[in-house]
Amino acid sequence: MRFITMDIKKCVVCRNCEYACSFQHTGDFNRADSNIRVAYHDDIKICLPQTCMHCEDAWCMEICPAAAITKNEETGAVEIDSGRCAGCKMCILACPFGNIHFDKSNLISRKCNLCKGEPQCVAACISGALQYVTAGDSCRNNREIFQRFMATLHTPL
Repeated sequence: MRFITMDIKKCVVCRNCEYACSFQHTGDFNRADSNIRVAYHDDIKICLPQTCMHCEDAWCMEICPAAAITKNEETGAVEIDSGRCAGCKMCILACPFGNIHFDKSNLISRKCNLCKGEPQCVAACISGALQYVTAGDSCRNNREIFQRFMATLHTPL
């Protein structure tokens, strides 16, 4: 299985990842249409690119009443079938990372699909902060590591 890793120390907030993602999926360079977001956390002075974690046990997939969210066995991506999505936003509520967005133009949920195994956000990253890696022993617990990190954002230093 492969997934996107983010080295927050390397992110220079160029936002190329956001523009590449939006262009790949909509044909426009519009950060609002990106499935990856670069968030600056002023309280701890850190930039954090945020995108779908493609969870092994994806809560969004479990809760979807339309069965529109499935796991792509080839890429490992948790994907939303836009033709089946009812736009109920249950997946948005279920995602513990807040990485599913609502497309107001099409009235459906949207998220990263790993660009069918060739993530354009990674290709556009000039600093090397984003990498598309194969899961190994050292990164099998990426979800738990990310959860612990996110918890630190809400803990006074």
